Amino acid sequence: MENNNLLFHRLRSLRSRKRISRKDVEKQIRKKYKRSRELWETRRKIPLVPLEKPYQKGFVRFFVVRDDVKRTKDGKFFEGILMKINTYMYSETRKFQKKKRKFGRKIYVPRDQKLDRLLPYQWNDPKLGLTTREKQYFLKREEYDPLRKKYDTYYEFIEPWRFTLRIKPYMITHYKPLSSDLEKEIDELDSYLNQHKIVGLINKKIHGQSGNWKKYGEETHLIESRKYFHYKKMSATEFADYFMDE
Repeated sequence: MENNNLLFHRLRSLRSRKRISRKDVEKQIRKKYKRSRELWETRRKIPLVPLEKPYQKGFVRFFVVRDDVKRTKDGKFFEGILMKINTYMYSETRKFQKKKRKFGRKIYVPRDQKLDRLLPYQWNDPKLGLTTREKQYFLKREEYDPLRKKYDTYYEFIEPWRFTLRIKPYMITHYKPLSSDLEKEIDELDSYLNQHKIVGLINKKIHGQSGNWKKYGEETHLIESRKYFHYKKMSATEFADYFMDE
């Protein structure tokens, strides 16, 4: 009987140590994740500085309201819609082409460009500010995603003919001064948080989701670096233990 009690306490102690270890790992990830977001916000707020000599870097293509539509009484109305669904595409030349393999050889084909689709969270987002009248020009659609095996919902503008594409030189007029120390710390944190197993833990513990973590918009910045950050590596067994008793 005493041996059984001793074995029970040993097992319980082992489980407690594993639980404490899991909590420590989670705290470390949360801390680095929070710090990463703070640094990215700091870099985002660095003011742009005008260049003494602006220069051209390829071309940009975007939508504009057609001239005949602009001359109507609703011209301003459709300009307002376009501001919310416009897309921009960049190219080194005016042709806006991409390579495609056909019959074993590479050819160039035009790059397609469409107006932006609105996601469900954007539909009533006050930041976007879609009015009741503007919503009448959108149609709710569903599209099946074979990779995730689920339907995606989006809202599509139903009169794209009101807009046309325009190409103009893409001019670099400002630059953002960067701090080497800031960039170094961002790269180190990104490299740590970009580890495949760490991404899974962020997705599960911070976002509370088991799907593709990339859908969380602003969090996609965590995969932009390929450098390696020196940290205590965990074995596959240790990561498995992390999820014990969940």
